[in-house]
Amino acid sequence: MRRLILAFACTLAAASVFAGGAASTGQYRNLFKEYLGKSDAEISARLDGAWQQLFAGDPDSEALYYPVPGGMAYVPDINNHDVRSEGLSYGMMIAVQMDQREHFNAIWKYAKHYMYHAGGPLGGYFAWHTAYDGRRFSAGPAPDGEEWFVMALFFASHRWGDGAGIFNYSAQAQELLRVMIHKHEEPGRGRITSMFDPVEKQIVFTPHPPGSAFTDPSYHVPAFTELWARWAADPADRAFLVEVTRISRELFKRAAHPQTGLMPDYSNFDGTPRKTPWGNHDDFRYDAWRTLGNPALDWSWWRADPWQVAQSNRVLKFLASHGARIPDRFKIDGTPVSENYNTPGLMAMAAVAALAADREIGQPFVQKLWDMPMPKGRLRYYDGLLTMLALLQVSGHYRIHGPVNP
Repeated sequence: MRRLILAFACTLAAASVFAGGAASTGQYRNLFKEYLGKSDAEISARLDGAWQQLFAGDPDSEALYYPVPGGMAYVPDINNHDVRSEGLSYGMMIAVQMDQREHFNAIWKYAKHYMYHAGGPLGGYFAWHTAYDGRRFSAGPAPDGEEWFVMALFFASHRWGDGAGIFNYSAQAQELLRVMIHKHEEPGRGRITSMFDPVEKQIVFTPHPPGSAFTDPSYHVPAFTELWARWAADPADRAFLVEVTRISRELFKRAAHPQTGLMPDYSNFDGTPRKTPWGNHDDFRYDAWRTLGNPALDWSWWRADPWQVAQSNRVLKFLASHGARIPDRFKIDGTPVSENYNTPGLMAMAAVAALAADREIGQPFVQKLWDMPMPKGRLRYYDGLLTMLALLQVSGHYRIHGPVNP
């Protein structure tokens, strides 16, 4: 009886701790411990092992961190033989969460040296991909890179304090965030737009036509923009970001299929799938994998929208209905369009969705993540980064680093 009473008390305590989001409680759920009974030592070893593989592993088959002269380093897409702002920004976020300032600075220095537009119509933005040696393949930006740069820089400022020049992290974050919101006000910008549409108050696919006319649901990160609505320097920008956050949460509801929970890679601002002349991006494809994780992370931090619980349950039930062989791409109505199964990046994001899902639905995906080795080989870029981010998020080690005196 005493054991039952203790168990019941522990259950009530856990429910109380997680009644509010981590942003208010400071308590981050560790599903490896909560669901799988893993010890702190086991979890730390898993995180450290994943970090070592990605940032110090075999450069031919494991690593995604490559130092270059000048105190810089890049994070390459091995399969496509390029460097992407997405990968650099993910690498910076992983580094700040793992308390690895040297690696953070090296990646940021590469981004600023090779990708940053110091002037012209694209001034303040970053080219989205380069060669390994920094030669630009395309001048245009991909807004998810800028979003993650801003968030990683704010966290770095609050965790480590600001340095000089490009390492004045808070100044860099504020400058980039401001241009993302206000580019449309600049003279001489030509057809370049803000990254947040000023009317729709949504992140655009690209800040130039045709991508400025629609969005990408996986670019919606209300967990981040909720923080920027508190930390942006300009009160008007803070008010704008409150609306951005609210609309992102609504966009998820409109973009998610009511039966499967799947969202498309690209959508119109009203959430309907966006057809384009390139690819089948009105389907649930590689970008859209992240739409499993983004609403759940938002729920984990902010508890702002209970719909995110129902959504996480819905999409994980749909994936689980495929048994041991889960395709990695679908029409949003659930029709498979792939014969690739159990792809690590998708499985990683499914485990993050467990942060919002009911235990009986989410636990099997947490177990899959724990059992899944870190990706190696030619496809280790996207799969590996999403897996590392998921390990941090699911273990409660992916945290808000706020200002000391907010």
